[in-house]
Amino acid sequence: MFPMNDEHPLTSSSSWFLLVGGKEKAIKQSKSRNNRHGAENRGSAEAGGGGTVAEVVPPSGRIITPNLKIFTYAELQSATRNFRPETVVGEGGFGTVFKGWVDRETLAPSKPGVGMPVAIKKSKLDSWQGLQEWKAEVDFLGKFSHPNLVQLLGYCREEKYFILIYEYMEGGSLETQLFKKGGDPIPWDTRLNIAMGTAQGLTFLHTSEDQVIFRDFKASNILLDKDFNAKLSDFGLARLGPADNKSHVSTRIIGSYGYADPEYIATGHLYVKSDVYGFGVMLLELLTGLKVVDTRRPNGHINLIEWAKPSLAEKRKLKKIMDPRLENQYPPRAAFQAAKLVLKCLKLRQKHRPSMEEVLVTLQQINSIKVNPN
Repeated sequence: MFPMNDEHPLTSSSSWFLLVGGKEKAIKQSKSRNNRHGAENRGSAEAGGGGTVAEVVPPSGRIITPNLKIFTYAELQSATRNFRPETVVGEGGFGTVFKGWVDRETLAPSKPGVGMPVAIKKSKLDSWQGLQEWKAEVDFLGKFSHPNLVQLLGYCREEKYFILIYEYMEGGSLETQLFKKGGDPIPWDTRLNIAMGTAQGLTFLHTSEDQVIFRDFKASNILLDKDFNAKLSDFGLARLGPADNKSHVSTRIIGSYGYADPEYIATGHLYVKSDVYGFGVMLLELLTGLKVVDTRRPNGHINLIEWAKPSLAEKRKLKKIMDPRLENQYPPRAAFQAAKLVLKCLKLRQKHRPSMEEVLVTLQQINSIKVNPN
């Protein structure tokens, strides 16, 4: 049913594959030192049976015993009114995302507007890519609990589909909110909070017992709740970090154009600090309000990094490329410190970049700089 080769292309225009020397093995389920089987009703991604409600996200991140509900296809049909088109909230290479409704306690399907909303990501039929990303999502999100990671509530594997059920993020993606036409712009303080939230999520992944490289860090994979608190989503391309004292993971090159680490592209070596490069790109987008790549911009401005980089080291030049929608409502000194952090994150060699822990500390220091009331 699923052709087991690594040359199945992504269908999403925002992502791309470039194969390097041979094939990459499918992502294997990582081993946690915690008991992965738990109580009787806790489901395995490869097995059927009933499941229970995922536990509440604690104040700080930790590795947990997977406790996901295994939904039936019929339950998800009921939750989305048979996957009606008007319930679609997003699409991508994996498939389509629907908004459904379930009971807050039991997660049983409910009527629209009753209980709590959930995001239901349904793979395309017979999608090999969908199968691999589905496995990675269940594996990683199923065992991690952190305020800045989107919560996976359960999954379904029936009728040739691979389906994931998440908490619903009312604010949508950072990409949608930051680059939308019209409406209120995101204020400076909120932009910094989004940067700190995503930095906290990445720091947790990089420093957890089972070190994880997110690999596809970008604005569309950062989801926002109604208060614009940020959470990382879409772990379909995530990988376990290097083992046996190695500095990197050798893998085919896969990611999103503009965000991918240049050293990773050149060598096929994936580093923990490859995520730091993607974070630097996102921070630059927050400063300028511009997408990293936009073919509608004039020549010389299409690639944001190439155009903006020369202006990041000088205060006067930086002011000219700051998002005009901010209307100068930000501390210039804080913006300049953020610009210097962008330059550090975008270093071509990963060994010259800061760790995400260092990035987070710097962002917290920047956040303490407030607008002068005068």
